[in-house]
Amino acid sequence: MQDDNTINQSRRRFLLAATSVVGAAGAAAVATPFLASWSPSARALAAGAPVEMDVRKVEPGQLVRIVWRGKPVWVVNRTQEMLDNLASNDLRLRDPGSAVTSQQPAYAQNPYRSRKPEYLVLVGICTHLGCSPTYRPELAPADLGADWKGGWYCPCHGSRFDLAGRVFKNVPAATNLVVPPYHFKDDNTILVGEDGSKA
Repeated sequence: MQDDNTINQSRRRFLLAATSVVGAAGAAAVATPFLASWSPSARALAAGAPVEMDVRKVEPGQLVRIVWRGKPVWVVNRTQEMLDNLASNDLRLRDPGSAVTSQQPAYAQNPYRSRKPEYLVLVGICTHLGCSPTYRPELAPADLGADWKGGWYCPCHGSRFDLAGRVFKNVPAATNLVVPPYHFKDDNTILVGEDGSKA
């Protein structure tokens, strides 16, 4: 009789453990799609759902690309030297004061075209024919000339933009690069797609 109890105890422990494992797997299988349904779908993101980004990932002088509404969005952490050089471009720019209000929200209609001077957020599409300009932060490269202080060069038709996304004169693009709606959720997080105002 004792042997039967020992066998039954072992069997009972095994069945209890097996049931627990299967139950936990079942709960995870049910919870996973439920929790995933809380995140915006790829279709919702493409349609304009806001996109979050941690700016701590962007080194000084670096450009990081994210996607919002199916478009490339650039986030650049500008160095102090980059910011200091912006004013020296003004005489060579088509719209240095960002007068074309459709190109940026009111909070970005300033010399830096941003909420915080160091962080620039732009839609990475040339305003001429929709190509994606190349980030060229270096000073005075041979192919762009001695007066180049950094910015973007569009390889499709030669449009040039400074490090605030402002367009130079005498290039095919007529307007500055677009600043999308965005705001800082906290010191380290940008939310692209919402301007942060309460409706």
